[in-house]
Amino acid sequence: MTQHTIDSRPLDIDCVKGIILSGTKLTLSKDSIDRIVRCREYLDSKMKDSGHPVYGVTTGFGSLCDITIPEEDLSQLQHNLVMSHACGTGPKVRKEIVKLMLFLKVQSLSYGYSGVQLATVQRLIDMYNNDICPVVYEQGSLGASGDLAPLAHLSLPLIGMGEVEYKGQIRQASELWEELGWKPIRLQSKEGLALLNGTQFMSAIAVWSLIRCKELSAWADRIGAISLEAYDGRIEPFLPQVHAIRAHKGQAETAAAFRKMLEGSSLVSREKVHVQDPYSFRCIPQVHGAVKDTIRYVESVINTEINSATDNPTVFPDEDLIISAGNFHGEPIAIPMDCLAIAMSELANISERRIYRLISGQRGLPKFLVAKPGLNSGFMIPQYTAASIVSQNKMLCHPASADSIPSSQGQEDHVSMGANAATKLIRVVENTERVLAIELFNAAQALEFRRPARSSWCIEKIVAAYRKKVLFIEDDTYMHPYIDASIDFIRQEWKDNQSA
Repeated sequence: MTQHTIDSRPLDIDCVKGIILSGTKLTLSKDSIDRIVRCREYLDSKMKDSGHPVYGVTTGFGSLCDITIPEEDLSQLQHNLVMSHACGTGPKVRKEIVKLMLFLKVQSLSYGYSGVQLATVQRLIDMYNNDICPVVYEQGSLGASGDLAPLAHLSLPLIGMGEVEYKGQIRQASELWEELGWKPIRLQSKEGLALLNGTQFMSAIAVWSLIRCKELSAWADRIGAISLEAYDGRIEPFLPQVHAIRAHKGQAETAAAFRKMLEGSSLVSREKVHVQDPYSFRCIPQVHGAVKDTIRYVESVINTEINSATDNPTVFPDEDLIISAGNFHGEPIAIPMDCLAIAMSELANISERRIYRLISGQRGLPKFLVAKPGLNSGFMIPQYTAASIVSQNKMLCHPASADSIPSSQGQEDHVSMGANAATKLIRVVENTERVLAIELFNAAQALEFRRPARSSWCIEKIVAAYRKKVLFIEDDTYMHPYIDASIDFIRQEWKDNQSA
């Protein structure tokens, strides 16, 4: 089993993806251990020497920051913090995102600015390495004092409380710890705050979403190319001269991808009767390209975030400083996640328009893509389904980051709502996958009506693989399983590509 050593080297999305999907174990470098220990020792010594209150270390939290806590109660203060903040509700967070949360929390604490015990970080690593995932809930974070509620649920097992998923079962952490011979961690001063202040819930969802969005963007190109062939579309809008004079990177990349995929196609190269295509085909480089550029921008922001210390207060042993500030505030990633949701929604939006064109009885294709329309409804209703999903995406694209509700008696008077941006982003990403799967279902069907003409080797290879999962539809049949199989085809191909 391979290991990833957590050290000062920066992470990026592709690195995280490789670690997560390969089952790589985590370990701390000597430098990280030294940083964690040095910071904890400095904090302990500072508390003995200082007669001044330190937020979250010797005081209460939020609007209770003016209440000084006696030294003998500091451990109980942190214990109470984790318990009282575990107020999440709603759906359970999927296991793969919880594992990302564990990984990113360890990464943030490893920089040695948080004041946690080495034992606390090591227990988080042990949970990750043994595939023990705390039960976390989607709702409850304002994305400003960090992801307080989700991270409290993530941290409960450290103190022997809460639930965990282990070997496919939901277990009480206390029972599992007894089986494993693990003792609950006795939290020291500031540790609860270090665990709960942070953006790891938002960041984990952003990382998961970016991994999916990058692959769905590539699938949108592949499926769009099949649709272009099935619709008897023109290649001219993809020629390099067009994109050289409007030099957006994503636009040029998209056009180049289409030229490569369609190379050798007898369909795209044959003489056309129509002089131009509708926007949903003609403007694929501009729309798909804008999505690529947005993904690139969001990825750059999230790469910065996952290499950051985001709790509060921040401890700087070398400068002899303990600073209460706002690195936990989710605004830097809330706005980009809203942008990513809009981008992916547009990928679904233009996909649905291509679906509509394919079933409309144009350019020699039969209405609703069946040989006997009337007797058969054919592909009429899959377009309805896609339209419904696209409409839902538009509602989900209202920017969560535009909202703020004050909390903690006004002390926390501006919040990012980044957790809401994150959880609705998941829904938009999965909706987009569904719409693209429906387009693939339609495009592969429509392409059969162009036979015996052939598309390129690349396109025919994709369609041949798809036909092993989804057959050509001769007459009306139960369509839901075919849509599900189309979704599974995209998803399984994604998984296979990642593990290859």
